[in-house]
Amino acid sequence: MMRCRLLGHDYRFTADAETMRWDCVRECGAGGSKTYPTAADARRYATAFDRKDRDDLGNRAPLIGLFPLRILRAIRGHRRA
Repeated sequence: MMRCRLLGHDYRFTADAETMRWDCVRECGAGGSKTYPTAADARRYATAFDRKDRDDLGNRAPLIGLFPLRILRAIRGHRRA
C-alpha cells in the first residue's frame, strides 16, 4: 500500500492470552506476534505500544525539528493564563 510506503505503518497492538499481536490498520498485511511468559505481560506491553501521542504533540517535541510548534503552543498557553 502506498500510504504505508510513504508514511510508515500504523500498527494496532492487541493481546490474546500470552500472545501480543500487531497489525497495520491500513490493511496492507504487515504485522506480527510475540509470546510472553504471562497474559498480564502481553496485555501490559500491548497497552503500552498501542498509545497514540497526538494529544501530547508539541509538549515533548524535539527542540529543533518542531520548534515552531513549541512557540505556537507557548503563545496559546500564555493567552489562556
